[in-house]
Amino acid sequence: MPDIVEGGLVQWDTDRFRGPLAAVCAGVAAELRPPSRALPVPSAAPGWGAAIPAEVLDPLRARAAADLRAPWPHVLASSAVRVHRDGDRDGYEQAVFARQRRLSRAAVLAAVDDDPAWLDEVADGVWLLAEQSSWCWPAHDDSHARRGAVLSTVTDPFLDLGAGEVVAQLAWIDHLLGDRLDGTYPGLRARIRHEAETRVIDPFLRRRDWHWIGLDGHVHNWNPWIHGNVLVAALALLDAGPRRDRVVMLAAEGIDRYVAALPEDGAIDEGYAYWWNGACRALEALDLLAHATDGAWNPAPLVSALRETVAFPHRSHLGGRWYVNLADGPARPPTDQPWHALHRAARVVGDDDARRHAAAQAADAGTRATEDAGLGRLLRAVTDGEWLSAGAASAPLPRDVWLPSTQVALARPSRGSTTGLTLVIKGGHNDENHNHNDVGSIIVASDGVPVVVDAGRPTYTAQTFGPDRYAIWTMQSEWHSVPRVSGETQPAGAGFRASDARIIRSDESSGLDIEIGGAYPVGAVDTWRRRATLDRTTGRVEVDDRWAGARTGTRVRLLLAGTVTCGPGWARIVPVDAARAVRVSWPADAPYEVDIRPLADPMLSDVWGPRLTRLDIGVDDRTDLRVTVEQERNEDERP
Repeated sequence: MPDIVEGGLVQWDTDRFRGPLAAVCAGVAAELRPPSRALPVPSAAPGWGAAIPAEVLDPLRARAAADLRAPWPHVLASSAVRVHRDGDRDGYEQAVFARQRRLSRAAVLAAVDDDPAWLDEVADGVWLLAEQSSWCWPAHDDSHARRGAVLSTVTDPFLDLGAGEVVAQLAWIDHLLGDRLDGTYPGLRARIRHEAETRVIDPFLRRRDWHWIGLDGHVHNWNPWIHGNVLVAALALLDAGPRRDRVVMLAAEGIDRYVAALPEDGAIDEGYAYWWNGACRALEALDLLAHATDGAWNPAPLVSALRETVAFPHRSHLGGRWYVNLADGPARPPTDQPWHALHRAARVVGDDDARRHAAAQAADAGTRATEDAGLGRLLRAVTDGEWLSAGAASAPLPRDVWLPSTQVALARPSRGSTTGLTLVIKGGHNDENHNHNDVGSIIVASDGVPVVVDAGRPTYTAQTFGPDRYAIWTMQSEWHSVPRVSGETQPAGAGFRASDARIIRSDESSGLDIEIGGAYPVGAVDTWRRRATLDRTTGRVEVDDRWAGARTGTRVRLLLAGTVTCGPGWARIVPVDAARAVRVSWPADAPYEVDIRPLADPMLSDVWGPRLTRLDIGVDDRTDLRVTVEQERNEDERP
């Protein structure tokens, strides 16, 4: 139990765990706001939303109006069972997401418009969620493993990301529209509380062995995502008292475990795409905690790893909509990221580059507030006056980035510009969260558009996180820009890693020199050093590989995106987006092969088009190779 001191104040509990948050907050007594005022969004009242710009509200209204003419999405047993039959999890999850997005739209419209049709729409959505057999996504449910059941066990709910998202959505609705629901649908709020207790609060308290808590030291993005949503539910739906205090403290303690595992440089080994549902979720939860305690517990500005992670998105930015996509992220993520959350966190910790990055990426009003990331994020966006009034800004685009925790280096010709070539090289190891076997991989972007690329990942299935994960081609080193050594690929596992990283940084040249031989099976090679640099004087990227002890079957590989033509010692790439073509060069006496990978999965083809091209350079009779990448300056340079 949390310590209760005189006056009903809550003291941070350090009996089980003391991390960076506890170090800041322990000894500072705080009083939780009452449930009606615990969330940092005003409840609906006449004039609510008057400050929302029309260009933000009108598209939302149009989508919500279209909903009224359509039936609600159905969540079917035959869809849920597919994850066990053929591995498909996406069909069920898309139906769930569509249902929740529709409810989020309706909730905002009910707050800004007293037309009873909107409140009816909200009540229908709430009722459907209350009647839904499980809030857990079938791919996460443990009923099959524990009982052999292919559908959820309603008497033993599994608390996963899906359940957390639903309970938080219902809590935000209760907070926003509670008085109106009481007047028109008396009893519905009691149903919300019953379902929240049964499916989330009670399992959260009763089972303290949830894998996502991180008791074994393995902490990933589920931790702040679920704990943050449980925090919302506890603050808004539980009556003030010791039980509410205990849930809040357990959620805060859980997030503390995540922050304790966050490296000092703020890097996320799961990659940029997972920052939004990992570190960003932690920052949002701590913002809620600061509000609920009237600022008594506001650790984000005081914890260096949290301050640094606010910079991770702009440190991962290549240009425009393109990002460094290590691990399971797409190189061109959706435009509807919750940029307001980054903007708000940047204001909290005082990072002006991060603030400008958020404003620059959401320059289109249509991306300033969307329902795709959940109702809580939508409500925060449309009630954040500083965010809604933020003017145009330019992306910071740092010249050099070095993240030692993940051994990722980025170099571009100059700060604030995408012009020219940008180089990224990664060391790390092959047991990172959402790992791909990619030690030593490089990315090269022309004018901010990747040409030497990381493919990303296809649509998630049961295989993605199962024992056959590395049978998926995008996860294999075979399809990353790393060597094949002595006929061997990189295995998965923490033991297969880079070492002896030497950062290169000057006005003339930046990059990384690193040993990657340890990423291959024992005996495959004695040593393999990879040095990748951006020469700012010539504008070229140079990749120098030097090795000893490799046998037959050794190749240097590059994965290329765009229109590719090749000849002895050269390849020309026309990027998939507006950018200058580049030429890749290597010694003409080194043989090459080209392997075309057709793309049918929209998670890949929507980013790269119909194909990716793998360039294999044979080096069996060598112990070193230099590959250069440079932009074409004029058509006369075309081969």
